[in-house]
Amino acid sequence: MTNKSTKIYFASDFHLGAPNHEESKKREARIVNWLDEVKKDASEIYLLGDIFDFWFEYTTVIPKGFARLQGKIAEITDSGIPVHVFTGNHDMWIFDYLPKELGVKLCREPIIKEYNGKKFFIGHGDGLGPGDTQYKMLKAVFASKVCQWLFARIHPNLGIGVANAWSRKSRRNNITYDEKFEGKENEILYHFCKDYLKTEPIDYFVFGHRHLPLEIPISENSIY
Repeated sequence: MTNKSTKIYFASDFHLGAPNHEESKKREARIVNWLDEVKKDASEIYLLGDIFDFWFEYTTVIPKGFARLQGKIAEITDSGIPVHVFTGNHDMWIFDYLPKELGVKLCREPIIKEYNGKKFFIGHGDGLGPGDTQYKMLKAVFASKVCQWLFARIHPNLGIGVANAWSRKSRRNNITYDEKFEGKENEILYHFCKDYLKTEPIDYFVFGHRHLPLEIPISENSIY
């Protein structure tokens, strides 16, 4: 490929805000440097969820921090490069701030796109596939307008503080699964991909969520 803007980039699970301010700032700087590099030849950029370890938008308040990343994303979208942001299980309470202020395209559910004749199934990856019933029920509660309205009634100092503590505990409880590969048959998303192929042909399934660089053949013509 010789054209200037021909590449599509995917990244996910930055978990900015964790495990502490200092480490998060270092990671944010590396992400901003990466965005500076990829914008040189990017036609589109996909950020596949859990950008923030926690996020909630009150009517006039957002979590403090992450200014350098937000500024860089706004700069990229202002230049005409689309940036797609998916909500993850840690930042599902992103509402309209990022689309309005940074110009991103917000995705709450997986999407299907076609590039160069190949079909891509793209999403964060949480809540898909068999099992994980407890999380799916919890996600449905958090996604409800009633739950969001009730949380918005809590003062940000308390609400965000409690939510950050919850997020850290959740991450600690799942760290073994997140960082360990025990074969494709134990990968929930592998089974989701296999089942999905029965309904529609997909060339590439692209997910975040697992915190592992996995590349697993699903069929002769499909890869997760």
